[in-house]
Amino acid sequence: MGRNIAALFAGLIFGLGLTISEMVNPAKVVAFLDLFGNWDPSLAFVMGGALIVTAIGYRLAWTRQKPVFAERFQVPGNRQIDTRLALGAVLFGIGWGLVGLCPGPAISALTFGAPALVFLAAMGAGMSAFEVVDRMTPRPKAA
Repeated sequence: MGRNIAALFAGLIFGLGLTISEMVNPAKVVAFLDLFGNWDPSLAFVMGGALIVTAIGYRLAWTRQKPVFAERFQVPGNRQIDTRLALGAVLFGIGWGLVGLCPGPAISALTFGAPALVFLAAMGAGMSAFEVVDRMTPRPKAA
């Protein structure tokens, strides 16, 4: 129960931060990404603040033996940059640049109406299409 309450609290703070910083406003995000046009650098401060909080958070978290609401830290073991990862990052960046939303802000932006709902529906369709293609793609056998 404590884990769920902590997750809810963290999600609410995250969503509030996205809303206050206007990361849920696609026009603001696109203006930030428009380096050679009408560039709005204000979101750089949001990102800088996030990096500072993350750096401090990780320093504090790694001083603990285990998380408060879990048995162990869950850290990805695969650190390999492969084609799938690079292609996914490129597609994410293109989508973010074209639309001005990514998943977190889009969920927070649901309170503002239909554009976020359309984005989330399209994102869900894309994720479903990926699952279908991924299941049909043969994988090399492990050695």
